[in-house]
Amino acid sequence: MASVYSQVAALIVSAQPCVALTGAGISAESGIPTFRSKGGLWDTYDPAVYASIEAFRTDPSKYWSIRGEFIRNYDAYQPSPGHLALAELEGMVLLRHVTTENIDGLHRKAGSRNVTEIHGSLREIFCIRCGKEYCAPQVPEGTPPLCDCGGVLKPNTVLFGESLPPQALETAWRQAGTCKVMLVIGTSAVVQPAASLPYVARDHGAAVVEVNIEQAFPGADVCILEKAGAALPQIVNELKERL
Repeated sequence: MASVYSQVAALIVSAQPCVALTGAGISAESGIPTFRSKGGLWDTYDPAVYASIEAFRTDPSKYWSIRGEFIRNYDAYQPSPGHLALAELEGMVLLRHVTTENIDGLHRKAGSRNVTEIHGSLREIFCIRCGKEYCAPQVPEGTPPLCDCGGVLKPNTVLFGESLPPQALETAWRQAGTCKVMLVIGTSAVVQPAASLPYVARDHGAAVVEVNIEQAFPGADVCILEKAGAALPQIVNELKERL
């Protein structure tokens, strides 16, 4: 009897193109706290107070009090085996695109090139007054840090109350609507509009493969209840044997 990894490998080979949608679960193995799971960031900090655009405009120090340490230690966080496996799949020309809800930049660190970060990235910092750009971890001290011009620095991420970048969202919809296989990895599938992408893929005839510690997408054709760092390298190994 073929293993579930073999089944997914066969699906990826036979039904191209393949894309991925990833959430916080894939980065949890890199030591980055999740947001909505038990013990996640929003269990401790009210996002309306610490991570909304209105709160940032009123008192940006609150946002920087929970994000500053990560940004200043950006180089200390490294991709998980799951990130590396997706980058390897892209290198094998078996994964066309990664759409991620994550703002940690680890897909790019892992070597993935075709990535859409629909919620932005913490590695990109800019001054809200003059627009000068900084790159994590190279940001001034201070909570909040200030630009040379005296303006407040803000990571290029989507805060609560902000709209997603239109171009990123359009790319995400297009990738979901034109793929034949979607890998749904480590996402709670509750944050819109990302939560709708697997449905878009399925409604356009794609097979959906979920890799998660708990099933979040009930319409998945295949569900692997494991950490991404355990399951994705196994799938890559199966594909290598086939090719």
